[in-house]
Amino acid sequence: MPTKVLAIANQKGGVGKTTTSVNLSACLAAQGRRVLLVDLDSQANATSGLGLEKLEGGSVYRPLLGDGTAEERIKETAYSNLSILPSELDLCGAEVEMARSEDYLNRLKGILQPVRDSGRFDLIVLDCPPSLSILTLNAFSAADRLMVPLQCEYYALEGVAMISRILAQVRDTGINPGLELLGVVMTMFDGRTKLSQNVVAEVRQHFGDKVFETVIPRTTRLAEAPSFGKPIIHYDAYSAGSAAYEVLAEEVAKRLGL
Repeated sequence: MPTKVLAIANQKGGVGKTTTSVNLSACLAAQGRRVLLVDLDSQANATSGLGLEKLEGGSVYRPLLGDGTAEERIKETAYSNLSILPSELDLCGAEVEMARSEDYLNRLKGILQPVRDSGRFDLIVLDCPPSLSILTLNAFSAADRLMVPLQCEYYALEGVAMISRILAQVRDTGINPGLELLGVVMTMFDGRTKLSQNVVAEVRQHFGDKVFETVIPRTTRLAEAPSFGKPIIHYDAYSAGSAAYEVLAEEVAKRLGL
């Protein structure tokens, strides 16, 4: 089966995007799928969240500019079936340099193609920067499907409209006519508040069955796990956050046909 590419994106920061990228990847890997997580955010939170160092020259930065390959930068993690293409601070400079090059929106797609062709992975997960940057648009160009984490708060609803508009633009401009929304995942849910419940209800009303059944709770254990360089299932396997991401992984695998 050909390798699938899933972009996880939201132009708003602090919505649980990297938390979802790391924990979804780890849960899918634990379920036996071969997963490559690509950290496209210069803050490198996905990299440190899996216990890896930010190393100069270790990211997709140089391959994006035509120097070397993505394949030679793939690192194994401490967890079976899970590999990572790490990030580094230099990646923020890629935006400026890529803008000067030809076909700059398809650079990531080009360097990931040999990885896809190798058949080494079942799924490539792209953790995008929290902005609508050139790197994010590159991720949209390279991906088959888009997943959007939305925080259970009032401003999340503004993000919904923007994501729909961007998705339409990516298709209409020809960057990636085949890009489809895999789904919206509601994060940081607090069942004690009316607001959380209302936001989930409104988003479900807007997106229907595109919203995943699984809702990710706001928990201390989920917030703690990255500081130990571990995904939640390896930090606290019996926590509510771990259970939620395991069920979400099943939903994602089913929708992607993995």
